[in-house]
Amino acid sequence: MSLLQQSRSLGGALLRGVGLLSQSTRCAAPSASSPSIPLRYMATQGPTQMTVRDALNSAMDEEMERDNDVFVLGEEVAEYQGAYKVTRGLLQKYGPERVKDTPITEAGFTGLSVGAAMAGLKPVCEFMTWNFAMQAVDQLINSAAKTMYMSAGDIPVPVVFRGPNGAAAGVAAQHSQCFAAWYSQVPGLKVLSPYDSEDCRGLLKAAIRDPDPVIFLENEIVYGESFPVSSHVLDKDFLLPIGKAKIMRSGKDVTLVSFSKMVGYCLKAAEQLQSEGISCEVINLRSIKPLDRATILDSVRRTHRMVTVEEGWPQSGVGAEIAATVQEHAFDDLDAPIARVAGAEVPMPYAASLEKAALPQIEDVIKATKRILNK
Repeated sequence: MSLLQQSRSLGGALLRGVGLLSQSTRCAAPSASSPSIPLRYMATQGPTQMTVRDALNSAMDEEMERDNDVFVLGEEVAEYQGAYKVTRGLLQKYGPERVKDTPITEAGFTGLSVGAAMAGLKPVCEFMTWNFAMQAVDQLINSAAKTMYMSAGDIPVPVVFRGPNGAAAGVAAQHSQCFAAWYSQVPGLKVLSPYDSEDCRGLLKAAIRDPDPVIFLENEIVYGESFPVSSHVLDKDFLLPIGKAKIMRSGKDVTLVSFSKMVGYCLKAAEQLQSEGISCEVINLRSIKPLDRATILDSVRRTHRMVTVEEGWPQSGVGAEIAATVQEHAFDDLDAPIARVAGAEVPMPYAASLEKAALPQIEDVIKATKRILNK
């Protein structure tokens, strides 16, 4: 038997193993006799609009159709159609061999995903929330991230780990953390954090085709939000380059840098500030690692001021890394200190009023911007 045949055989055995252990899930799933739910790409607003949920769904569907080695696994991704309905319809289209419900054991199915990738398959592993992935951090860091290096390049690990990251609403301290900075510190991992539907389609498809392990950090709050998409974005071969940021709005007075849901906050802050005569450039990072330092530095050399915005804690955060980069490479271009807007350094409170106080708000971005402009 050839090495490729051995890999396929091992991959099949791994999948069959999941099938034997997939009865326990976090929430009650519909029975196998439940009616099939058709795959649904477009939001109801019209042909130029797509929800983030449908963008992610269509990206996985198209990549599964394109490559038989791609499969999806995780808690409730199959019979329940996904905890957030992101995998809706995939079981009906591709069957239980390629859409696998798993037990409630993140360490187990994360390790299985890594092993399947080593064997030549291309798993897309869903975490119901990235907070639960802490149960599997050894598999993510010591296995997924390091195997390519430790095998001298002989064993690639083409796996995507995806799910909601950061704060949702009313889920308190153990379900509200942002892990962008955590995973961006690890050599061997690529870390992506999309904002809108274009980001989700282009980045997820690129991640699935990538030969390296990818941490894909979504946001639960924006799953149902619709964004305009062009025919180019809807093309089955539409990909976005990993490691490249996008300038969402051009400006000349200050640069606002963010990722995920906070990009929307920056755009709304920029709109309000424009009415007061302040021109903001807004950068959507898209990729946390590799970080598009060139776009960041080019922008700050034109605007001479910068505000970073993130939901995560401030110490050793993504904003801190960006500030260090600008200080090292564009210090003489700055006309004011870099301002950082981040979550409060406390475990997330449960009370709605305290939760709001612990997270960045649009008004916080506006205040930080005016402060460095002395207005």
